[in-house]
Amino acid sequence: MDNAPVFAVVGHPNKGKSSVVATLSQNDAIAIALEPGTTRQRQAYPLTVDGRTLYTLVDTPGFQRPRRVLEWLDAHSVSASDRAETVAAFVTQHRDDARFTDECELLTPLVEGAGIIYVVDGSVPYSAEHEAEMSILRWTGRPSLALINSIGPDDYSNTWQAALGQFFQVVRKFDAVRAPFDQHLSLLRAFGQLEPAWEAPLEQATGFLADQRSQRKTQAARLIAKALEDIMSHQEKRTLTTNQATETSEQTLADTLRRSWYHHQRRREQTLRVSIEHLYQHKRIQRQEAELEWHSDHDLFSEDSRRAWSVSRRYLATAGFGAGAVGGAGIDALTFGSSLGTVALVGGILGAAGSYFYGDRLALPALNIGTLRDGLKTATFGPVQDSQFGYVVLGRAVDHWWHISHRNHAGRDQLDLAPADSHWLENLDRKSRQDIQRAFDRFRKHRTPDERLRVTFAAAVEQAMTVYDDWRLNRT
Repeated sequence: MDNAPVFAVVGHPNKGKSSVVATLSQNDAIAIALEPGTTRQRQAYPLTVDGRTLYTLVDTPGFQRPRRVLEWLDAHSVSASDRAETVAAFVTQHRDDARFTDECELLTPLVEGAGIIYVVDGSVPYSAEHEAEMSILRWTGRPSLALINSIGPDDYSNTWQAALGQFFQVVRKFDAVRAPFDQHLSLLRAFGQLEPAWEAPLEQATGFLADQRSQRKTQAARLIAKALEDIMSHQEKRTLTTNQATETSEQTLADTLRRSWYHHQRRREQTLRVSIEHLYQHKRIQRQEAELEWHSDHDLFSEDSRRAWSVSRRYLATAGFGAGAVGGAGIDALTFGSSLGTVALVGGILGAAGSYFYGDRLALPALNIGTLRDGLKTATFGPVQDSQFGYVVLGRAVDHWWHISHRNHAGRDQLDLAPADSHWLENLDRKSRQDIQRAFDRFRKHRTPDERLRVTFAAAVEQAMTVYDDWRLNRT
């Protein structure tokens, strides 16, 4: 965007400026530390979507000697009409003065035409030192807004609101770590109202960002759907010579293939995690998550994990009926309807009964050892035999997506992925349930799905993501 706005994020040292820049520029590489002076030079961070720069944030050092700067400005200004020029003169004259290095770095982008985002910590009291900073910023004549970003537990935001309102056109509370996406867009629109030349590009920017968010959700659904296909259909194979087959017991072979199979599933799930994080431009997240574990009796998951991430027996019965009835409908079509729907009904009942009565346990993939042929035997382990496996992986994947999609880029805390405490998937519409179950059935039969099934499955996964999003937001 040729006329993309530039915003300089300014304020006192260690008051959350870099956090604001990280969130609004979607860049988690920006250094954020508790000690003052982390930012020593101004640094520009453009926000780019599809190769188009929507706006640029400039991270700046904090004010160090605002009262001394204001004294100089007062001494060299003749009238209010020359204040912007006086600020520019200060920067020119003191650029190489070590006493005012930080102030010159801070003021340079403003002299060059950037808008002002002034950040204060609402958990500390307002002071005269801040008033000097705000006076200097007002001298620049640039469009400005102030953000109250409370870092500590105390709350002085009402005092700040009253003081900031005397210096800035817009004052907002903005938690850089937790502010929802809508607040990001609201800030851009507010700036557009302050500067007529920026109104159109910022309105365009909010549209691009909203579209990007929608597209990322669809892309995430496709990534999850593809991972589930890979995980559900995966099969480990070993080809043995006659001697190897004789020397290797079936139990040893089963254990070897099981370990390899499980290692693939864990690695594939972790690959999915990283792909979702990079999709949302989170590249430095530290994650804490209970890994898929073998239970002591070789069950697929520990019972606690299965109960948390799988679905209820009632859901399995409903999904099983839908998938079974669909399979039966195909048989009816082949008999030109002469069965009058009987096969479809029986197929549905069998599917529902199987899902319901076996819903309390997870069946392991089967070990199959073929017959000796040309001096070789082929042993296979997998694919998944139980749809509940897919629901566990789906639940974990959707939960991870939710945390990532709602995480601001200023967040530096470890991502803790705790199991859900409700079978939220039961809120999913009937068609999406059936589409998911149909795909799981196809995958576990090791049949390559057609493109239509892949598309409907990804759409059903996206709908599940919407259901989970609503469920999580309604809990808060």
